[in-house]
Amino acid sequence: MPGPDNTVRALRFSDLPSRKPSRFSLALTETERTTLGHELGLLDLRKARLVGEIAPTGKNDWRLSATLGATVDQPCGVTLAPVTTRIDETIERLYLANWDVPEAAEVEMPEDTNAEPLPDVLDLLALFSESLVLALPPFPRAPDAVLETSQYTEPGKAPMTDDEAKPFAGLAQLKLVSDEGSD
Repeated sequence: MPGPDNTVRALRFSDLPSRKPSRFSLALTETERTTLGHELGLLDLRKARLVGEIAPTGKNDWRLSATLGATVDQPCGVTLAPVTTRIDETIERLYLANWDVPEAAEVEMPEDTNAEPLPDVLDLLALFSESLVLALPPFPRAPDAVLETSQYTEPGKAPMTDDEAKPFAGLAQLKLVSDEGSD
């Protein structure tokens, strides 16, 4: 199903050839990049593309192999300055016709974490979005970003440093006092 720029937006599995792989290419439009960038809290999303193929495996299952490429600008976690990251991610999915939905409240992870139930239609923009979210750096940091140390204190007392605020700093001090007292 081609979009306005002649790239495929979705794949209907019943329309795909059952004996050979089908290639696809998705290049996000400016509107899609702007919308997705806003949803993900990005400053900018450029060169957003998903290229790959989907091939039948077995009688009713499908294997997707694709490459996601994008350039993103995110705010630095320290200074909020723009941090540019190039993302080139390989995507592998296995779509299974006989997918068993777990019923229990707690279940073990399956051996193949790329396996999913076979949908009627595969939304490539949703696949791109999900894969991009997983590939984004969680805490982007500008090269010159420096996190200053903080000191907190009441008036008239010595300030407490970040090292002293750590959970085991008090135990280390008690051990030091204990070791001095045993001499």
